[in-house]
Amino acid sequence: MNKIIECVPNFSEGRDLNKVEKILDIFRGKQDLKLLDYSSDEDHNRSVVTIVGEPEALKKAMVEAIGKAIELIDLTKHEGQHPRMGAVDVIPFIPIKNVTVDEADNLAKEVAKEASEKYGLPFFLYEKSATQSHRENLATVRKGQFEGMAEKMKDDKWKPDFGPETIHPTAGVTAIGARMPLVAYNINLSTNNLEIASKIGKQVRHLSGGFRYVKAMGIELEDRGIVQVSMNLTDYTKTSIYRVFETVKMEAARYGVNIVGSEIVGLLPMQALVDTADYYLRLENFSMDQVLETRL
Repeated sequence: MNKIIECVPNFSEGRDLNKVEKILDIFRGKQDLKLLDYSSDEDHNRSVVTIVGEPEALKKAMVEAIGKAIELIDLTKHEGQHPRMGAVDVIPFIPIKNVTVDEADNLAKEVAKEASEKYGLPFFLYEKSATQSHRENLATVRKGQFEGMAEKMKDDKWKPDFGPETIHPTAGVTAIGARMPLVAYNINLSTNNLEIASKIGKQVRHLSGGFRYVKAMGIELEDRGIVQVSMNLTDYTKTSIYRVFETVKMEAARYGVNIVGSEIVGLLPMQALVDTADYYLRLENFSMDQVLETRL
């Protein structure tokens, strides 16, 4: 592949794996397209998929996947810990190789135009593709979720960029746009008190005065009897994994709570992990040239 764009669609289904597999099949065995990773979470009731490909192949597959998600996912019956407003909740396009942000932006708009016309699904442009500043932040766009979105879209400030002016009755509305790579990072705590996780999320997220490049919230993991601080690090070069980890650890200690583990959702740049190893190992005179994989 000459031009490579990454796409990380989030589908609002993480419990019925038969439905998830039907969506994933659309990305398998296609020329100029590769399914790199996927994960489903029952508590979040959400699946995160990572694919890369040439722009045209990616567009064709993504439009088809949107249609399949609309067919299989009914948000009027959906429950989960993660906020959501659409069967396909968000579709980011990330430039990887020989591609600019502008090209990723154009691809996002092409997908939104074609899918909205084909399926009657409204789309908001967000992040680098946002047409207005108040639409850049996904959390702001998603506020109100599926249940409140029809009322929200009556406001002229929240008319969709593509598609009908109200939600799809079962598939809601989708955010789509170009962005830089982010790290989806979750920290699990040794408590079942959701209020503690929510308070810590508030301390670290930018919206509440925390780190500029962190979005965070508290999540309950019912199957494990614990809670989680669920985060997106939107620029790991400016807000690192280790800095967030140490801050959450410090804030949790205020409540007599420990970190029991953390997880990366989907893929992330190698540099993000190397920076963390560099910090904890206190490496001296280290460079990425010393990583074997970068020399191959």
